[in-house]
Amino acid sequence: MKMNRRDFLKLTGTGTILGLAGLGLFERVTEEAIAAQFSKDAKALNAKRWAMIVDLRKFKTEEDYRRIINACHSVHNVPDFGNPKDEIKWLWTDTYEHSFPGQEHEFMPEWLEKKPIPLLCNHCANPPCVRVCPVKATFKSPDGITQQDYHRCIGCRFCMAACPYGARSFNWRDPRPFIKKTNNEFPTRTKGVVEKCNFCTERLAKGLKPACVEESNGALIFGDLMDPDSEVRQVLRKDFTIRRKAELGTQPSVFYIIGGSENV
Repeated sequence: MKMNRRDFLKLTGTGTILGLAGLGLFERVTEEAIAAQFSKDAKALNAKRWAMIVDLRKFKTEEDYRRIINACHSVHNVPDFGNPKDEIKWLWTDTYEHSFPGQEHEFMPEWLEKKPIPLLCNHCANPPCVRVCPVKATFKSPDGITQQDYHRCIGCRFCMAACPYGARSFNWRDPRPFIKKTNNEFPTRTKGVVEKCNFCTERLAKGLKPACVEESNGALIFGDLMDPDSEVRQVLRKDFTIRRKAELGTQPSVFYIIGGSENV
């Protein structure tokens, strides 16, 4: 079927009007779907705002890092393409300089310069990725987790451009052939979809802590940031912590205890 320029403009104009008219309905339906998706049973773990503390003092060997990364990636069917170009990462490590730009200086101790820093989505209270998504494929759930709807995602990658933490990955290729062992309890993704850490929301709904936390031997602490009696609040009262690029106003929900050379 051929279409001239005038017909095309008529069609796109009509679609725009209908789209604007249906925007309010779209938002209501989305909110209802979100509420239904996160309705939880009696054994589920609940919080007003989930948060994580990374205690770097307890990461002493390469195995300490590998254990939590493997736990996360195996549970969530994260593919291993074998090259950095196509890499999909939910939990990874980087240097202090790249993890905390602006907080490094030329007189930093050598142990801190070389120490790997575990990184993941910060599940910000004010996430820029949510604001820029045109189809609401990324959104905040009631417990503060920044979620990603793989079926709604259109692969525009606006969220990747907006995220100041590099926490999102894009599937340039079909990831399914590169999953070492598929976990049938968690969905696999397709080519053209963005993905990232979800704080193991599917495990929380079953009454389980995040996989990385269970495998961390106490190096990762998880709990309700808004509960003054939670373990994360107790640790925050006791130890000084820093957050990644907190000056941007995103209010990250991941905190880091750096420690001293005696803990390395």
